[in-house]
Amino acid sequence: MVVIGARPLVRLSRPWFWPLGWGGAFLGSVLGGGQLVPPARGLLLALLLGPLVWVSVLAQNDLHDLPTDRVNPRKATAPLVTGVLGPEVVRRWHRGSAAVTLVVAAALGPAFVVGAAVVLGLGWAYSAPPLRLKARPGLDVAVNALVVGVFAPAAGWALHRPVTAYPGIWIVLGFLLAAALYLPTTVMDEASDRAAGLMTSAVRWGAERCYQAGLAMWIAADGLWLSREPTVAQVVMAPAVILGYAVLARRPSIATMAGVVAVFAVPAAEWLTRQAGLPGW
Repeated sequence: MVVIGARPLVRLSRPWFWPLGWGGAFLGSVLGGGQLVPPARGLLLALLLGPLVWVSVLAQNDLHDLPTDRVNPRKATAPLVTGVLGPEVVRRWHRGSAAVTLVVAAALGPAFVVGAAVVLGLGWAYSAPPLRLKARPGLDVAVNALVVGVFAPAAGWALHRPVTAYPGIWIVLGFLLAAALYLPTTVMDEASDRAAGLMTSAVRWGAERCYQAGLAMWIAADGLWLSREPTVAQVVMAPAVILGYAVLARRPSIATMAGVVAVFAVPAAEWLTRQAGLPGW
């Protein structure tokens, strides 16, 4: 029996991605419940949107991306590429985490089961043939924007209210924000994806067009957000939010895109405190 250390499994799960789901769910929870502290069952949702969904989706993604990851310098230390984890081990983690995801979703309620099943299905469609949406320009961005920008906030909202009552304006706003953040990540791997014959948005349209599209969506999202009874912090920070994206997304990396999120988080945090009935800054 082969004993596998925790480190390769942690790398497989990419915990630095978990806050994407948590942040969206927290926003939705504040919108739906009018309070900063989520209900106790929010811990189950955090488990669902953190390690469980991400392990299942990323394990499957790594299995189907192995040929392209082998020619991608950014993935040179990935557990599957180095051979620290074998394909069968990764398959077991994918199946096991998908099963536990549905069990935890069932404990939260029927709406969460449906949502979890759809997200797992989108994870399959994104990575696996014959659909392999990550190799279909535009759809690669749309799938990620839908999961992170729409499903995660709606899940937080559903902790308090029926998911069918989730406001349409937040569907559009969340989608635009998430799409604007994801599009530059396709640019990060443009050279290796092109060499591997993977037709992503960046390979099809080039870095400059992707940058322009991302900036346009970011500005549109900021304008839509400001239309919702803006606070003083939102208005004051709006130029910085846009300028931050314009500068940092020009040469995208995980660090620069995290910087974009950090700038946006300043007025967003103030806005959320007001939504919870607390005084602003």
